[in-house]
Amino acid sequence: MGVDYYNILKVNKGATDDDLKKSYRRLAMKWHPDKNPNNKKEAEAKFKQISEAYDVLSDPQKRAIYDQYGEEGLKDMPPPGSGGGFPFGNGSTGGSSGFNPRNAEDIFAEFFGSSPFGFGSPGPGRSMRFQSDGGGMFGGFGGSDNIFRTYSDGTGASMPRKPPPVESKLPCSLEELYAGSTRKMKISRTVVDANGRLVPESEILTIDVKPGWKKGTKITFPDKGNEHPNQLPADLVFVIDEKPHDVYKRDGNDLVMNQRVSLAEALAGTTVNLTTLDGRNLTIPVTDIVSPGYELVIAREGMPIVKEPGSRGDLRIKFDVKFPTRLTPDQRAGLKRALGG
Repeated sequence: MGVDYYNILKVNKGATDDDLKKSYRRLAMKWHPDKNPNNKKEAEAKFKQISEAYDVLSDPQKRAIYDQYGEEGLKDMPPPGSGGGFPFGNGSTGGSSGFNPRNAEDIFAEFFGSSPFGFGSPGPGRSMRFQSDGGGMFGGFGGSDNIFRTYSDGTGASMPRKPPPVESKLPCSLEELYAGSTRKMKISRTVVDANGRLVPESEILTIDVKPGWKKGTKITFPDKGNEHPNQLPADLVFVIDEKPHDVYKRDGNDLVMNQRVSLAEALAGTTVNLTTLDGRNLTIPVTDIVSPGYELVIAREGMPIVKEPGSRGDLRIKFDVKFPTRLTPDQRAGLKRALGG
C-alpha cells in the first residue's frame, strides 16, 4: 500500500471521526515544527505526514479510495471540480496527480485556532506554508519574511504553555531495586476530547524498574498529565524512593549490615549467617580479631551497578561488640593469663 496513513496517525482501520480528531490533536501538537527547534527537519516531515494522513482518513471519499486502492489510487483522483470520471491505474490524463493534500497549517488552524502562536490571521489566499530552503521554519504572505520564528532568537511567538512536570514517588523495596521489577501504575487524568471538552480518562502505565536503580531515579511519561484547552499536557514523572530494609542499608552501590557479636566471639572467631536480597543463604567465617571499627568486606555481594552490567558493589559487615557487664574473679584471672595482662 505504500504509505500507511493509519500507522502514521496511530489509529486502527475502524477508527471513528472522534478517534481521528483526538489522535491528530495529540500528534500535531507534539510534532509542530515550532515546538521542535532542535530537530526542525524531522518535525516538519512528521507534521506534514500527520496532516496528510488526517486529510485522507477524515474524508470519507478519500478514505474509501485509500482503503481499496492504496496511495496510488489517491494519486489518480480527478482534480477537484473536474467533473470527470475516476480513472484508476495509469488512466489519469497528462500523467499528473489529482491528489493534492491540504496545507498542513490550514488543518492545524482548524483545531487550534487560525493563529495559535499569537499572530493575526494571514488573510485570504495567504496561507502559511513550509519553506524548503532552510531559511526559516515557515514562510509567510508570499514574501521572504518568516511569520514564525524559532525559540532561539527570543523574539518570536511562543507555543502554547507546557506546565511543569507532575512528580509522584514510587516506593520500591531493596529487593525490587536489587533484582529489578515491573510495576503497573493506574493513573486517572482529564483529557480534551475531539469537541474540546474535558473528560476523565484512566490508563495503566508500565514501569520497568532496572536492577541497581537508586533513590531519586526519574521515569518520565511525556504528556501523561492532565490536559487543558490551549495548553500542552504536563509530563508525568515517577521518582524512585527506597523503602527501609530490616537488615541492609544501601550506601551507593554497596550494602551495609550491622552484626552484633560477644566479646568472646570478637576475640576467638565466629560465623555470620545471612540471607541475600535474592534469597541465597551465605555462611561467612570471621577469623580476624574484631576490634573497634572493624569492617568485613564481601566483594560483589552489593547492589547491581547500572552502568556496568554484570558488576556489583560490595557487602560491608560492621560489627558491634557486646561487652560483658560483670566478670567473676576467676574469669578475670583467666583472661589475664590468656591475654598476658
